[in-house]
Amino acid sequence: MIKSELQRRRFIEFSAQTFLGVSLLRSFGQNALANERSPSAKHVIYLYMAGGMSHMDTFDPKPGHHFQGPTGVVDTQTDGVQVSSHLPLLAQHTNKMAIVRSMTSTAGDHNQGNYLMHTSYQERGTIRHPGLGPWAQRLQGKRNPTLPASVYIGSDSRMFGGRGFFTPEYQPLAIGNPRLGLRDSKVFGRTERELKQNLETASLLDREFMGRFDVSKTNAYTDMYAEAAKLLESEDLEAFDIKKETDATQQRYGNHSFGQGCLLARRLVEHDVRYIEVNLGGWDMHSGLFVDIFDKCRVLDQAMSALLADLEAIGKLDETLVVLATEFGRTPVINKNEGRDHYPRAFSTVLAGGGTKGGVTYGETDAGAERVIDKPVSIADFNATIAHSIGLPLEQIVYSPTKRPFTVANKGKPITELLRS
Repeated sequence: MIKSELQRRRFIEFSAQTFLGVSLLRSFGQNALANERSPSAKHVIYLYMAGGMSHMDTFDPKPGHHFQGPTGVVDTQTDGVQVSSHLPLLAQHTNKMAIVRSMTSTAGDHNQGNYLMHTSYQERGTIRHPGLGPWAQRLQGKRNPTLPASVYIGSDSRMFGGRGFFTPEYQPLAIGNPRLGLRDSKVFGRTERELKQNLETASLLDREFMGRFDVSKTNAYTDMYAEAAKLLESEDLEAFDIKKETDATQQRYGNHSFGQGCLLARRLVEHDVRYIEVNLGGWDMHSGLFVDIFDKCRVLDQAMSALLADLEAIGKLDETLVVLATEFGRTPVINKNEGRDHYPRAFSTVLAGGGTKGGVTYGETDAGAERVIDKPVSIADFNATIAHSIGLPLEQIVYSPTKRPFTVANKGKPITELLRS
């Protein structure tokens, strides 16, 4: 019965794509298509280090090698594992982390690397691919029916993990300043004032048309506005107000946008938002790296350690996968300007909580951190691991409006060694 029902839904979806030219329709039971395995995580907090985080100066130091430069190392909670001395607080949380030291890519340009990391696909001029947040919403729906399924927190206007070719309802809610919450946001690409005006106009213009026609592609916009209206009137809006936290809590995360963004992310998880990205830019250090990286790591160290500690304290760490990612590493060779240049050949990422094995490292680079010598991990495999952790069906095909087939992690294979069984 279940198999025939799934076949019926897939036939209807294919027919809708063929004759209406639209994406898969959520009204045909998207949750029935999800992976049957019980997911390890219910939420993802994705901390993105925009610009290319240096692996040697963070999670893959090489003490004693001449490439290391002046960055020191510190012992961690995990026997035999050291990280940069710029990360003393996170060193006390490695028992919660799986540090991946064998990431490798071929995308050495910021835009290309950023796009690939967020979508698992190479950037093309003819199509925009969805990010993991929209994929999770598409294949699993919302956890909280009122709040957005995914939220982007950061000042960078380029949202590489956007809806792609999905319909507008899948676009993450963008928060520019976490201290201001929705007052500094765009709901589906519009400010609150613009949204209210559009709601009024749409209600007048669409009433007669929607009464006569049932066009799914148009309905997507109507649903989008209806959901936005519910959000603006919902009691769940308090999730976006970090001023409800004590001053001491706000200070623990740091008096900077990234720290407050991590605090907001924790609050959104508590209100059952499925996917939150928090962006920390400024890692593109071609010169003066050994001065600038101290402050950048201080921000990351304080905020991420507070986030992990709080999630554990409130009992949410096991169901929240915290991801630390970047588009590529930086050259082990120090350039003439005391900086490091773009280096996709080898870099590091981190997974924590959400069913991840803590206190482990995965993969290895050589003595100078120049090349991966054990267990190379592609970006697609890394993203497949995230998707697998939250129960997304990796082989489920979704067709774009041009009838091209796509999967959530572009045929990547999850690294199950990093996950608790």
